[in-house]
Amino acid sequence: MKLGFYLVADMPLESAIAQIAVKVLEGGSRMLLVTQDADLRARLDKGLWTEQPQEFLAHGEAGGPHDARQPILISEECDAANGATFVGLADGRWRDAAQDFERAFLFFDEDGRDAARKTWKALEDRDGLEREFFAREDGRWVKKG
Repeated sequence: MKLGFYLVADMPLESAIAQIAVKVLEGGSRMLLVTQDADLRARLDKGLWTEQPQEFLAHGEAGGPHDARQPILISEECDAANGATFVGLADGRWRDAAQDFERAFLFFDEDGRDAARKTWKALEDRDGLEREFFAREDGRWVKKG
């Protein structure tokens, strides 16, 4: 499984996640966005509608009657009721359950850089886990490591 560490330093988190979500959906996959922070879940909900206005990023918050139909599901838990194979850890916190997905995105900002480094090192010898680090340059995501 691939785990991408995404440093979000030059734009709002919800904008960065919307950019990634567009690519996930274009590839025919579904995505689960995870955070226990209710305010962040609300920002993600709004951002998926407004940050990429040319796209239709259909989504819902977990616990609704149509979870299984949602291309993007926002949840407190790392449980893909929508059958997602991609998971975005929006709060920068690693969860071992993310290893059950085909691909995971760990989003963090400058304040979360030290925690992301610790997670990177802690997962260094994990079997079947390929780590990548991305940051933005000139408006694009660039693989740094």
